[in-house]
Amino acid sequence: MALMWRLIHKLNRLFRPERLTPARLIFAVAVAAGADGLQILFQVIPMVPEIIDVAAMLLTSAAIGFHLLLLPTFAVEFIPVVDMLPTWTGCVLAVILLRRREQNIQSPLPEATPPVIRVEPPPLEPGPPKN
Repeated sequence: MALMWRLIHKLNRLFRPERLTPARLIFAVAVAAGADGLQILFQVIPMVPEIIDVAAMLLTSAAIGFHLLLLPTFAVEFIPVVDMLPTWTGCVLAVILLRRREQNIQSPLPEATPPVIRVEPPPLEPGPPKN
C-alpha cells in the first residue's frame, strides 16, 4: 500500500509546474468556470459537453499541473445530472489550495542574514618622496 502511494506521489510531482503564478491560477479558474458554464448552455447538443470536459482537463492540467483530483472530476462529468454542477470550478479551487499549501510547507521563510557592513580603509598619507 505504501508503495502505491509513493508511486502516485511521484506521478503527481511529475506533471506539475514549478511555481503557481497568479496568471496560471487566474487562467485555471477561468477555464474551469467557463467549462461549467458552457456545459450548462450546450447540454442538449450531443458530445459537446464531453468535448468541453476534455478541453477543460487538458487546459487546467497545463495551467496548474496534473493532480489526481482532476481524474474523478473528469469521470463524474459523464454522469448525466451531476455534470450540471460546477465540478470543474470546485476541483480546480481545491487543487490550487492543496498546491499552495504544499508550496508554503516546502519553502520555509529564509533565515535572516546579517547586514553587510563595509569599512573603508583610511586614506593613505603621502610619505617622504622616493628617489
